[in-house]
Amino acid sequence: MNPQLFGTAHILYIIISALVCGGGLLLTKTFAKTEKNKRIVLKTLAVLLFAFIILNRLSQVFRYDTVQWFLIIPDSICGMTSLVLSLAVLFGKKNNGALHALWLLGLFGGVSTVIYATFVGQGPTLFYLPTISGLLHHSLSATLAVALLMFGQINVTYKKWYFTLFGFTAYVTVGAFLMQTFDMSDAFHIAEPLLEGTPLTIWVMAPMYAAAYAVILLGVELVRRKKQTSGGDR
Repeated sequence: MNPQLFGTAHILYIIISALVCGGGLLLTKTFAKTEKNKRIVLKTLAVLLFAFIILNRLSQVFRYDTVQWFLIIPDSICGMTSLVLSLAVLFGKKNNGALHALWLLGLFGGVSTVIYATFVGQGPTLFYLPTISGLLHHSLSATLAVALLMFGQINVTYKKWYFTLFGFTAYVTVGAFLMQTFDMSDAFHIAEPLLEGTPLTIWVMAPMYAAAYAVILLGVELVRRKKQTSGGDR
């Protein structure tokens, strides 16, 4: 019997990944005190994330009778986020625009997909390559996003909100290209919903995401101003 959503194997993965990722973050926060060590941790996570998203895409390329190289291009929001986020950490500067566009997608998309991993039953075991590589790249995407915040590599601010708009435009553009060129009707959920039977296309999810992001930015700004005011009163 194939693994089931919220079955024993899935629940065990959620628990183990939470313990490993959470414990790893606590350890690095304790021992990675210098800027050099922080960068080493971040780049290590980015290399692992890049490796697992590429492994996941290769598992799709060779999954069918005919090798389909176009499947190397991530066709989902989370897949493209894992790829670009890893490259932004490996080759980008601290606090670069791609990080602002993707950190929340990486965090929320990673956590929510691991918890509600509808693809766990696609193979005979959880270690079926498309399944386990998918779970791992989502786990690492969320972990890397938390590490970026924890180590102060991204300064969350409303002043950089427009990078999220750039990211949305890029995703829709790539999705439209995949739909037109390779007939991938579900690319980036432009035409088909994230979950079957729901209205959750990108056009529905984007406003919801924008509203949540706005609330987060407002909260961060209020906390920042309160700290500045408290500091000035001393």
